[in-house]
Amino acid sequence: MTYARNRWLIAAGWGSVAASLLHGACIVGGPDWYRFFGAGEELARAAERGHWFPAVITLFIAAVLGIWALFAFSAAGTGRRLPLTRTALVAISAVLMLRAVMGLFGALWRPDLSGTFMLISSLVVLALGLCFSIGTWRAWPILSTKLNSPTKPNSPTKDVSHDHA
Repeated sequence: MTYARNRWLIAAGWGSVAASLLHGACIVGGPDWYRFFGAGEELARAAERGHWFPAVITLFIAAVLGIWALFAFSAAGTGRRLPLTRTALVAISAVLMLRAVMGLFGALWRPDLSGTFMLISSLVVLALGLCFSIGTWRAWPILSTKLNSPTKPNSPTKDVSHDHA
């Protein structure tokens, strides 16, 4: 049997790349893009005033999403295995699932954002969180091996991904 790539983590990686690029587009697109993507009126007005804060925060989020993509692709077997991959994937999954749940109750913690935005963004984050969570669960056996062990993540010896769907 061969080592199958983990489609859940590949989807998580591409979802993270897309989200990172959209955050970058908001910086370039300016205040109207911040408004369209639901960043809130305060952030959009700060961008209109030319304040540095919206761009820095958005760039930080884009960078974090990019790093998350690297971990997803690494664990999916499409790239070099990164250190602390299991820990990172569990943390990423937890953050995304927490954000999804909090977003469903968004009016309580972010009354400045529309209910529609909070619902849609929470469902998108939930989908991404499920991709990370299911992918991590399916990759766990191979991720449990040490980086320098004889059974490497891309070893053609056995199918440990359990990703036959």
